[in-house]
Amino acid sequence: MTASWVTSLLIWLPIGAGIALWVMPLSRYAIGSLAVLVSLLEVGFWIEQAAHFDFGRSGLQFSERAPWFKDLGVSYHVGEYAFSLWLVGLTVVVMAACIGYGFWVGRDRPRAYFGLMLLLTGATVGVFVAQDLLLFYAFFEAMLIPLYVLIGVWGGAARMGATIKLLIYTMAGSLIMLAAIIVYGLHAGTFDLVDGPISTSRWLFLGFMLAFAIKAPLFPFHGWLPDAYREAPPEVTAVLSGVIAKAGTYGMLRIALTKFPEPSSYYRTVILALGAAALVYGSVLAFRSPDLRGVVAYSSMAQSGLITIGLFSGTNLGYDGAVLQMVAHGLISGSLFLIGGMVERRTTTGQFSLLGGMAKGRPALATVLMTVGVISLAVPGSAAFAGEFLILAGAYQRAWWWAAIGAGAIVLAAMYVLRLISAVLHDARGTLVHDEALDLRPGELALVVPLVAGLLVLSAWPAGISHHSFAGDAPVNAVYEQFR
Repeated sequence: MTASWVTSLLIWLPIGAGIALWVMPLSRYAIGSLAVLVSLLEVGFWIEQAAHFDFGRSGLQFSERAPWFKDLGVSYHVGEYAFSLWLVGLTVVVMAACIGYGFWVGRDRPRAYFGLMLLLTGATVGVFVAQDLLLFYAFFEAMLIPLYVLIGVWGGAARMGATIKLLIYTMAGSLIMLAAIIVYGLHAGTFDLVDGPISTSRWLFLGFMLAFAIKAPLFPFHGWLPDAYREAPPEVTAVLSGVIAKAGTYGMLRIALTKFPEPSSYYRTVILALGAAALVYGSVLAFRSPDLRGVVAYSSMAQSGLITIGLFSGTNLGYDGAVLQMVAHGLISGSLFLIGGMVERRTTTGQFSLLGGMAKGRPALATVLMTVGVISLAVPGSAAFAGEFLILAGAYQRAWWWAAIGAGAIVLAAMYVLRLISAVLHDARGTLVHDEALDLRPGELALVVPLVAGLLVLSAWPAGISHHSFAGDAPVNAVYEQFR
């Protein structure tokens, strides 16, 4: 059996390696190589953990607990449920690909860059495994610090405006969540997520939900999204969309629903409406977006809305579909943003009006983009189809109109994905697409093909996640009973 300390290792190995990179006198190549090696070790440790996870056993697994602030009932408490195991796996896989991309393109100031990317890896894993509210908050905030710097230093021309907007939105949500955490913990006598009691406070529930809605993001809390997604480096945008946004929907599941079942039921219709608005509005904006990043960015907001509908449908099918869709969409958006970065490196643009005809002479690019695009279309047999079908089925069990809204928005998704594929690969060749622009190189394929392979595996066996996320877990079963 894998030791419980592996959970802590997944947090502190990249953080420790990132600090080491900041102080060790290494060459540029050695710094990048060490960062990639650590990210691959993270994947290896997670695979070992997943292989020994007992999906038939209830409760927390691979847990560690030690007192932190004894007088307040605060502890260093980490561990994994089945649903959090999959999100940790998504994190380490996508981060490995993104760190590899930064190494491939040769980011300047490598000591700072790779140290921040490794710090981001550890903090994000910490969010998904923390079982104490103050510890969760510490990782939730630590996750944002490297993001601010990565966008503000390595981003595009308007990076400072994007960073400030992201800072304002996220800090506002985080401070309100901190107030909710303090009130909950002092009232309950513990900040522990496993031992802490259920609360009926609607104000505390709203405090948590605001932070999670900003992070996801949901309409109308998405104001930071357009600038951040367009100005961040492609690999950082892939992390934002593929992993960081899932911290918001995970928080809804692990904290808002399980600790506040009565307020969740009371506000269910409002939150379902916000999810539906994000789904429809994001899909419309994605269809109208003039560039590749805009399509993927707004589609990510739409998918966050769909996942929220699954979570707050309060049905077993909705929960299973939401977790599956979190993982599938994380791989899809991560792949698309990395591919978008590869296209931008060859053409200096992501504007559809200047692209087109890139399929000719570039079979690897065409194959990878078509494969990810078809899965994103949610064609029957794909991982996205399985996740969306489960969510819609769960929403239908709640009320037929939520499923109808979701199905209509999914039709829009087919339209904007097909538009993206056509604009990049098959339209008349744009002015910035030149014959000398190379096909994807082996190094680039080594980064994106594992993500695509993960999508193909999930497409062949979606039950690997949907049937292995909640079996026997007491907190989730309590939510099921509350909504029935």
